[in-house]
This record gives sequence, C-alpha cells and structure tokens, in this order.
Amino acid sequence: MVSIITINYNNAVGLDKTIQSVLSQTYNEIEYIIIDGGSDDGSSEVIEKNVNKISHWVSEQDKGIYHAMNKGIALATKEYLLFLNSGDCLHNTSIIEAILPKLKMGKDLYYGDLKWIVNTNDFVVKYPKKLSLSFIYKNSLPHPATFIKRKLFYKISLYNENLTLVSDWEFFMRAILKYDVSYQHLEMIIADFDGYGLSNTLEQKKVIDTEKALVMKTFFPELTDDVNKLEFYNKIIKNNRFKILAVLEESKLTQKLNSLWLRFLLLIIKGKKVKDL
Repeated sequence: MVSIITINYNNAVGLDKTIQSVLSQTYNEIEYIIIDGGSDDGSSEVIEKNVNKISHWVSEQDKGIYHAMNKGIALATKEYLLFLNSGDCLHNTSIIEAILPKLKMGKDLYYGDLKWIVNTNDFVVKYPKKLSLSFIYKNSLPHPATFIKRKLFYKISLYNENLTLVSDWEFFMRAILKYDVSYQHLEMIIADFDGYGLSNTLEQKKVIDTEKALVMKTFFPELTDDVNKLEFYNKIIKNNRFKILAVLEESKLTQKLNSLWLRFLLLIIKGKKVKDL
C-alpha cells in the first residue's frame, strides 16, 4: 500500500541513514524509490550497496526539488506516497506496520506528528485534528509524516515546478480548501526530521511571501480578505500585552476561576448564601 520516495542531492551520510530506516521496517513490502540529483559525493555508491532492496532509483541532474519529487510520483505504483528526504528517518522500525490498518480506511491524507532534530536538540511538533484556514495558511502538513493518496496528484496536480519553496504548501492548500479531501490525524510520531543546516533567511522569507501571494491570487482570490485579517491579527498578537491576554484566556486555571466567579454571581442574584457554593 505504500511507496516511500527519497529525494537526495550530495548528502550521502544523510541518505544512508534514511535508507537504513526504511529497509529496517518490520513491514517489508514497501515500494522504495530514490531520486538523486546527480550527486558527486558518493551518494550513488550508497544507493548501489543497497540496490537489491530498492525498487527504483535514478541519479541525474534535475530542475529542483519539486521536479525530483514529481519524478518519484511518476515511478510510484502504490496507493499511498510518503516523501522521506535524505537525512530524515522513520521514527521506529515498526511505524509503517502500525499505520497500515489506518490506511485501509481509505482517506485521502493521513498525517502524524514530527520529531525535529536540530544539532543536539530535538522537539516534537504536534499537528491538529482539524485543519483550519488559519493553520494551513501559516503552516503546512509535514511531508515526512504525511501519507498522500497517489491519485490526488492526478486529480489535483503534480507539484508546481515554477515555485521554488511553497509548492508542497500550495498542494495541501488546494487539496484541503478547494477539493475538500478527506483526512485524519494519526496520534503518533511518524518521522524524525533532520533540521540541521535549515536556514530561514530574510531572502527566503521574501520568496515564500511572494510565492504564497501568487498562489492566493491564482487559486483563492475569494479568501484575500480573510487572509489579510489573519495577518493583521498575527501582528497584533505579537504585542506582549496581547500575548499575555491570549495566554490567560486559554489558561485552564483562568477558565475555572471565571466559571467559579460566574457561579458566585448567580448565587448572589438568586439570593443564596456564599456557603451554598
């Protein structure tokens, strides 16, 4: 039921880690596809030493990560696709076997949680059960932890190779908001994401903002006002005073105190004594 696609370019060490995490799975009927961008750092040798257990692989120059991902989609034959790029690993050796019963329910997307590893630090990113416009616009679904029904790429589109940084975001936005695909959050960590060397430069942010604006104009012009309000709210909430209010508002203790205070007022209104509280 599962094709795992690994994209790699000049990351032989990371590629070897990823390959071993896939090949060590207790479920051994995974279709495993590796798309290498013509690496010259020994990545091909890493692939060749495991070639008997790899379903398909190519090593040739490509036009970027989304072009490489589309190559992987074209080679895949299984019902669900998982993109696990070089350096990323499945969280444990039985994770695919644990997920198979869920996949048999047939939803379009299944996404779990992601463990980020940055140098010697790590933390778990948990994703919500319900995907709102606010969440999808500001974030995205995690590729290494999302099983995508293969037919969606032919129903919606392949990844947009004209975009350099947000094509996966565009795909999930269209799938969830335009095509109303079915989805389910899996209450488990699916993969360990290698955040080493991940950069978030001002130039990249400008590209992301520009590409997101283009996607919104092309596919979601009716949501422009909602997105503008969302961004305005985000700017306000950055103010420390509003942050404190937001935290207090969401605090369970504050909610309990508010509830007790309201009950106290009601008792006074009804003429009851405080000791009856």
